[in-house]
Amino acid sequence: MRNRKTAPIDFAEGMSAAIVLGVKSPVGGDWSQLQGSQYALLAARLPMRIALHLAGAALFFFLFQPFVGSLIVGAWAVVVVLVTADGARLDLALRDANRRIFTRDEYRRHTLYAALKGAVWVVPAFLFMPYADPATNAVAWGFTAMVLLVSAVSRYGAPAGTVVFCAVTALGTAAGLFVMGETALGAVAIATGLAATSGTIEGARVALSARIAQLGMNEKSEVVSLLLREYEDSDADWLFELDPRRRLRSVSPRLAVALGRELADIEGRSFLELISGSAWETGRFPSSLHEFAEKLKKRENFSNLVVEVMVNDKRRWWELSGASIFSESGSYAGFRGVGSDVTTQRESSEKIAYLARFDTLTALPNRLMLNEALGDAIAYAEKWRTRCAFLMIDLDRFKAVNDSLGHLTGDRLLGQVAGRLKSLMTENEICGRLGGDEFGVVIRDASDRSQVEQVANSIIEHLSEPYQVDQHILYVGASIGAAFGPRDGRSVEELMRNADLSLYRAKDSGGGEYREYEPSLHASAEERRQLEFSLRNALKNDELSLNYQPVVDANTEELVSFEALVRWNSDVHGAVSPGKFIPLAEDTRLIVPIGKWVMQQACCEAANWPGHIGINVNVSPEQLVEPDFVTSVVHALSHSGLPAERLEIEVTESIFLRDANVARRALEQVMALGCSVALDDFGTGYSSLGYLRKLRFSTIKVDQTFVQGASQDSAESLAIINAVVAMARSLGMTTTAEGVETAEEAEMIRSMGCNKIQGYHFGRPMPAAEARRVFEREEARRLA
Repeated sequence: MRNRKTAPIDFAEGMSAAIVLGVKSPVGGDWSQLQGSQYALLAARLPMRIALHLAGAALFFFLFQPFVGSLIVGAWAVVVVLVTADGARLDLALRDANRRIFTRDEYRRHTLYAALKGAVWVVPAFLFMPYADPATNAVAWGFTAMVLLVSAVSRYGAPAGTVVFCAVTALGTAAGLFVMGETALGAVAIATGLAATSGTIEGARVALSARIAQLGMNEKSEVVSLLLREYEDSDADWLFELDPRRRLRSVSPRLAVALGRELADIEGRSFLELISGSAWETGRFPSSLHEFAEKLKKRENFSNLVVEVMVNDKRRWWELSGASIFSESGSYAGFRGVGSDVTTQRESSEKIAYLARFDTLTALPNRLMLNEALGDAIAYAEKWRTRCAFLMIDLDRFKAVNDSLGHLTGDRLLGQVAGRLKSLMTENEICGRLGGDEFGVVIRDASDRSQVEQVANSIIEHLSEPYQVDQHILYVGASIGAAFGPRDGRSVEELMRNADLSLYRAKDSGGGEYREYEPSLHASAEERRQLEFSLRNALKNDELSLNYQPVVDANTEELVSFEALVRWNSDVHGAVSPGKFIPLAEDTRLIVPIGKWVMQQACCEAANWPGHIGINVNVSPEQLVEPDFVTSVVHALSHSGLPAERLEIEVTESIFLRDANVARRALEQVMALGCSVALDDFGTGYSSLGYLRKLRFSTIKVDQTFVQGASQDSAESLAIINAVVAMARSLGMTTTAEGVETAEEAEMIRSMGCNKIQGYHFGRPMPAAEARRVFEREEARRLA
């Protein structure tokens, strides 16, 4: 096989005679390859030409021996035999000219030898024919003419030599005939030579054009074969060919490897049977394999068709491309195509798709998939004129678990919550995780409103049952907000936003509640938004102020301290209740700068009071976890000059539900400064004696709900107050009763052993100027 490539040949020259004869090279063509491929054809018809020349030598010896003598004619015949033999040697030497470099020296030598052979056949016209009779000459010329025509037909592969042979033979014979006076026969000889020459050129032109086309096809086939071999040698791709009955033929080794079988085992076998596994018997084909079978059945071409197959009882994914093939007669001959194993890519794609639509922690659908499900439910509701619903679920007290026991425990708890939630779902509901401790449920058909409420209450009930996580018994609850589509919104965003507003209302009600969306919630949300905006500017606009409520000794009723209480008189909203803006400040963490300001102002005001009067300042859990909390206390004390012993910081039990260790360290550092710490609202939250062991509180404050209950002879409230007083006394702590509004309540609290009393009976929260007048009255009473 040649290593050279044939460039495209420019046929603009019309395949001129010079190109056909090999005198001139075609533009962009390889002269050696083209001429060599032609000259290699000479050996194919060599026996016929040898036989023709030998027959001619014998015929001429028979014809002219009576007229010239045996010696002369015999000598000529011997020369013919020798020239023919040597010419045959030259033709045989060129039989591989199409597989090697064909040189111009060989071309010239072969052409000159053709001229020599023509000259030998001219000899009878000068030495034999002048002595013979016309009849003999006519036979001799007839055979010569046949030699010319046979050469034109059989030697078009070497057109230059053939043209030279015909020209020399015809012209030489014509010259001899003209000398003999046979003008007419000489003219016929010339005409015959011209016809043979023209026929040779035309025949060679056709043959050369066909040869050029064949070389182009061979080169393309060689390139394709090379590419196919490279393709077959690759690690992942293979070829397949099917007969009209969809059976494998010409199986490639790579396909055998892909099927996990030997070549002999799969040749002639049904391709579909080999890749179907047990589905071949059951008829339950994967949809992709069924599609592939339909393509084959309908003889449709296909490209990049991903098919699920079974190879050795293992599921694989193949990507197939194929086209139908036809025989030369145009009949259907099967399929030929290429395939590759894309299982790894498919599994990666499936994993990416799973991660995009499912929550990795809980294996529940994520927000994206819930959005899609809710969108489908909304479309379904609008189409069938029914209702759908979206429930937004938030876990109560989950943050406390996460902060106290760590995120790992929190994650495991979320996994159990997801399991319980999933177990409650029917075909009409789909649940998922929105993020954090928020979950969502899409109810496709919510035409029965009571059924939706039943689903919500069932979720709250099951999620509120105790959890066993890492040897901890944990209790969390759930609050749920609901929105119905299309009544409460015609888009996913609207329904989710309104469900969130409902959830906020449920949380605001204390948790463990189910609330449905109401249009008024938008007004509440807008009010909250505007309130938050104004609160952010409250400090800058000097809208905040402090009021002070007296705390007195229970026995002597002498003033002991004041509790600093922040008030907000907004330029936009007017006087805003602390019950409204304090929770908002904590939710938005605005409580941190506000709390710092309260600490600073309270200390500065208390520094002007008599030395035995203390100041109580409430501190939020959000403040305690701030890294600079202790620094802010030190700054307030140093800036105001207030002794640390006169500052008492009040905290609630909720400090232990968020970063308890951080809060405890902060309070311990404050106590090390000399400040005291009071535990406020004890008994109303997550009361535990463990809190009292973690910190040495100076005071426990009894919430006003117990005081009011005791005043109404509630046995439970009386028991709680007595227990708190006894416990505080045993731990060396004082107690303060809040919310005392009458003299009778004051006497009752005094009799129960409380150390200090706070409430409207002794004074409402008052501005700083009025608090100073209390000192003045207290001082006057003391002097009197």
